[in-house]
Amino acid sequence: MARLARADVFDPDEVAIAHVISRTVRRCFLFGDDPVSGKNFDHRKVWIEKYLTHFAKCFGIDLIAFAILSNHYHLVLRSRPDVVKQWDDTEVARRWLMLCPHRKDSNGNPLPPTESELNGIRKCPVELAKIRSRLSDISWWMRLLNQRVAQRANLEDEQVGRFFQDRYKAVKLIDEAAVLACATYVDLNPIRAAMAETIEQSDHTSAQRRVEAITGGPSVDSDDGLQHDDSFLSPVEIDEAAEQPGPNLSKSGSRCSEKGFLWFSKERYLELLDWTARQIADGKPGRTPDGLAPILKRLGLESSVWCELVTDFGKLFKTVAGNPFHVDAHRSRQTQRRFRVSRRVRDLIPSG
Repeated sequence: MARLARADVFDPDEVAIAHVISRTVRRCFLFGDDPVSGKNFDHRKVWIEKYLTHFAKCFGIDLIAFAILSNHYHLVLRSRPDVVKQWDDTEVARRWLMLCPHRKDSNGNPLPPTESELNGIRKCPVELAKIRSRLSDISWWMRLLNQRVAQRANLEDEQVGRFFQDRYKAVKLIDEAAVLACATYVDLNPIRAAMAETIEQSDHTSAQRRVEAITGGPSVDSDDGLQHDDSFLSPVEIDEAAEQPGPNLSKSGSRCSEKGFLWFSKERYLELLDWTARQIADGKPGRTPDGLAPILKRLGLESSVWCELVTDFGKLFKTVAGNPFHVDAHRSRQTQRRFRVSRRVRDLIPSG
């Protein structure tokens, strides 16, 4: 069956959560130890993370999770057109000009836009509407991110041509269980790839940033210029008692909004990550920590089912992810086609 067009899965006017993956060409290790060239490119992971920090500050998109590996990276993004609607014309123009600046300082950082630069956008209704739409568009996030990394890497290597594969992969996450399983899958990627043994050692992941936010910084001294906290990431917990309904715009300006994505705390999420990592890694001792059972029970998942979902998330879900009952209720935007759910997913998560 032909692959659905992205526009048939994602509605630009609706809040949507997506798991996206982008790979380098030919799966060469252009972010780590590359056996072909014999060079190490770990510093490019720092580039990507700095861009993620900047994009989270400027786009109307929540960055929920990320993991940067040696030949690809994973992101979990939530588009927020509802937040962008709250920004006035000046804020829309300012944010876009910080993403695509007319002027930069000596270090290549965008300079604050001038009044004339702002007027070039906010006084043109057509251009303003186009940019307002782009600011909550996951495709534009990916386009600008990959473009910048590719240009910088090609300049460094004195090469031309493609750096990333043509099309990034995007899977729509349509319920809380899918979001939790996918975020866990992303955060545990370095452990599964034998690049780290613990969450704290999982460099260039959102999980490590959330740990550092609790502990007060990196476990070792770092001069990489990265933001060693989670202030640019979406909060974990949705506090239904404290949060007001609506966009919940960011107070700090370092992220799009203050809206969480799970129904329990960051500490419990990290606890779940640690438990899951122990179950996936053969030969490692471990037990279910206190308080974990209610989480899995609420999802309606046995621990063995949960581990398979997290381990094989990328294989199990291709276009949309969620409980088969929820997936069956969805239709593609343009053709009203049903989304496919693999037989294995239906065996793992009975509908209803």
